[in-house]
Amino acid sequence: MRPELMKEIDVDQFNEYYWLKEELQQFSRAHGLSATGSKIELSKRIEVFLKTGRIEKPIRKATGAKKTEAPHQLSLNTVITENHRCSQHVRAFFKNEIPKFHFSTYIQDYFRTNVGKTYRDVITAWHEEEIRKKDPSYKREIGPQFEYNLFISDFFSDPKNQGRSRKEAISAWNKIKQLPGSNKYASRSEV
Repeated sequence: MRPELMKEIDVDQFNEYYWLKEELQQFSRAHGLSATGSKIELSKRIEVFLKTGRIEKPIRKATGAKKTEAPHQLSLNTVITENHRCSQHVRAFFKNEIPKFHFSTYIQDYFRTNVGKTYRDVITAWHEEEIRKKDPSYKREIGPQFEYNLFISDFFSDPKNQGRSRKEAISAWNKIKQLPGSNKYASRSEV
């Protein structure tokens, strides 16, 4: 049975179980830790707190005066910089070029890993990804912080689960997240 998330929990036990972001935030607030950031950041802060009693501040990304700058004119030749932000201004530019555009995980990663390339390259990458999505063997990459989504996707990818319902997949998820250890889907006879 999953233990209660409290100050006295052993660090190893904390790391063995799945915790909702809301649970991590509630624990953080109750113990004077920052409740901001991603689930991974919250977990790391709580782990440090449980090990040492030390309260770490979240790492803030310097945005400085950039928030007050007026948006500059964007073009196909705009270069991706290290400080690139996926803002409403940028979204509007791409929606003008690609009506169905949205900031997918793939495109956000493209911005992060292609500093120096241009918005023209982003548009090419977008169209290439749309072509890849049409391939029946295409599998969308899910970030590691989305444990539930990964589990459900892997559950339905298992040939043993062909014809099973979403309700059954959710039931399997609810069982595994209560157990210690990995929350990754593994083909089991009891699932």
